[in-house]
Amino acid sequence: MMQNRYAAHPNEVKNYDTSRLREEFLMEQLFATDELVTVYSHVDRYIVGTAVPQSKDITLEVNLKDIGTNFFLERREIGIINVGGHGTVTADGQGYEIGAKECLYIGRGVKEVVFKSSGKDQPAQFYFVSTPAHHTYPTVKATQEQAQPNHLGSIESSNERTIYRYIHKGEGGIQSCQLVMGITELDKGNMWNTMPAHTHNRRSEVYLYFNLPEDGVVFHMMGEPNETRHLVVRDRQAIISPSWSIHSGVGTSSYTFCWAMAGENQTFEDMDGVAMKDLK
Repeated sequence: MMQNRYAAHPNEVKNYDTSRLREEFLMEQLFATDELVTVYSHVDRYIVGTAVPQSKDITLEVNLKDIGTNFFLERREIGIINVGGHGTVTADGQGYEIGAKECLYIGRGVKEVVFKSSGKDQPAQFYFVSTPAHHTYPTVKATQEQAQPNHLGSIESSNERTIYRYIHKGEGGIQSCQLVMGITELDKGNMWNTMPAHTHNRRSEVYLYFNLPEDGVVFHMMGEPNETRHLVVRDRQAIISPSWSIHSGVGTSSYTFCWAMAGENQTFEDMDGVAMKDLK
């Protein structure tokens, strides 16, 4: 059964306690062995999900009444990133081997998507984000080496990191209707991501944090710049970030996160910076 998350007004979020913040914005139980887990967000109509096929293959199927179409990708596109062991994604009979931190984009109109692991000892852990689509782009795979790494930050600011853009509008990027997707890896000894913070009122975002140690956490910062809140996030948990909210975090150690965006445009650099002096 697909979970539903509804859009929230920033004036209402100011009054949320920790439990309500977690209920509305945190996807806590996202990975389950041999199950398809899906969350429908009314913020830009994302569907966020996972498939961890260990003892059986998993087909991308949901209650079609939830999306009002004849099959999942009839009017949608999807980006898939593997955060586990080696596996295969089959799209209408065509198989694509997907290793760790590799990405597969599947365009609108593909009728059958099947997830499979190469081995039971280290099953693949497929994380995906799907958005509405108005045009069909071809299915494309990208390795991390093909994702045009961009090195940012410094050890002095504890935010030295590498951004890998897989699905994006630009040279070398996988073309899509509106989905933008990639991975950011923090270098060893660095804990901050995306600070100084920003918003982009034209796009919302979803963060999946992973590669945290068992006892590690990330304090994810959210809220309006003058009304910040935080959520404690653990390994392989995800956050829905509305367009009006900052989205930044600091961990108890270095970590990796997958980011996905959707909205009015696909321009990665389109953001409204927030000066440190303006954060409250």
